[in-house]
Amino acid sequence: MDQIQRTLLEQVADLHEVPAGAYNIRENGQLFGRNTTANIDIVTKEDKPGIDIRIKPGTRNESVHIPVILSQSGMKDLVYNDFYIGEDCDVTIVAGCGIHNGGDKTSEHDGIHSFHIGRNARVRYVEKHYGQGDGKGRNILNPETIVEMEQGSFLEMEMVQIRGVDSTKRVTSAVLGPQASLVIKEKLMTHGEQTAETYFSVDLNGEGSSTNVISRTVAKDRSKQKLLMKINGNNACAGHSECDSIIMDEASVQAIPEITANSTEASLVHEAAIGKIAGEQLIKLMTLGLTEKEAEDAIVNGFLR
Repeated sequence: MDQIQRTLLEQVADLHEVPAGAYNIRENGQLFGRNTTANIDIVTKEDKPGIDIRIKPGTRNESVHIPVILSQSGMKDLVYNDFYIGEDCDVTIVAGCGIHNGGDKTSEHDGIHSFHIGRNARVRYVEKHYGQGDGKGRNILNPETIVEMEQGSFLEMEMVQIRGVDSTKRVTSAVLGPQASLVIKEKLMTHGEQTAETYFSVDLNGEGSSTNVISRTVAKDRSKQKLLMKINGNNACAGHSECDSIIMDEASVQAIPEITANSTEASLVHEAAIGKIAGEQLIKLMTLGLTEKEAEDAIVNGFLR
């Protein structure tokens, strides 16, 4: 693995070396490396590109890494990854895609991830997207996540895209059973002429189910963002969505929070705020010796932390 590929792995999966435990590393559309454990099995799909990840019931304190890296300009990669998490598990799943485009052609990765989470299982899922390269080709990432949660299960999703992605359409849909709980934390930054669309849709079907969807975004230069956060309360449930965006330069941000109660026992709340960096924040940091650019960067980094 060369330095470019190592850098991509560090950015999207925090990997500085081959990870312990289960992993599947995909490089330029091909399997680069794989390891399974007694409790986590990874199998290549036979009918389409992608893998099945099966985690045995009762598995705890284990992790699985499934990063994708593209370093060939003009590469278009599509994968279907299915996760089957047994009941009473407590595991961490680290995904993400990094693209290095040094040419003039468009590089694109589309990933469809489906989660089947068993009763009383707890899952932390981290997905990071990153692009780089000195070529004129565009970097495109279109992730889709489909979630089915059984009774008493818990899923926390951390979805991050900070740099180098020219176009992205991010779609997440979830169906929750009784007492299931879903937390989504999105962090997104666009700059230049980049565009980003995010769609969240959560169906709170089970009694006692709950969700908390939080999105923090920064739009710079002439970039454009669109965010739709949709929660359907179909039983005695609790749902909350929150979108906070910083807009700078000539950027555009559209936030559309939507809540629908189909039960008198549903309790749903949405919040949305878009605004520029407050002048007093800049002045305060600049009095400490920072330039205006350094002060802006410090505020943005703190906001997305």
